[in-house]
This record gives sequence, C-alpha cells and structure tokens, in this order.
Amino acid sequence: MFGFTGSDTADTILRKRMHMADAQARWPFLTYFDASTIKNGRQLVTMVKGRCSLSQANADEDVREWMEGKAF
Repeated sequence: MFGFTGSDTADTILRKRMHMADAQARWPFLTYFDASTIKNGRQLVTMVKGRCSLSQANADEDVREWMEGKAF
C-alpha cells in the first residue's frame, strides 16, 4: 500500500508518500516503519483497530472513509 517497489514511477512514489503523510496525520501512532510495512487496507484496518481500541466495524469504517478516492 505505502511501500515502494523498484518499478514505481516518480508519480507513484510521490502519490504514495502523500498518502502516507495523510495517514500519519489521521493516525499519529502510525510510524514511518509501520506505514512502509502495510501492504493493503486490511492490514491498515488491523493496525487502527488494535492501536485505537476500536471495534472491527468502526476500524473498517474509519479506514474505508480515509481510503475513499485514493489510488494506491
């Protein structure tokens, strides 16, 4: 999700960095290392659920709302 592959274009890298910064602003507990290891929305939901002590439904909703309109 936020990690980089060797074949990413400069535009893709910039977009992922902007999404990562946006995610870190929304969830301040999210470190650079945390974000760089998240590969999909499900992993982000799990992290948000655990660290914010949210129910599964609330974590799903929070992440889904944040991801809306973003391309990864």
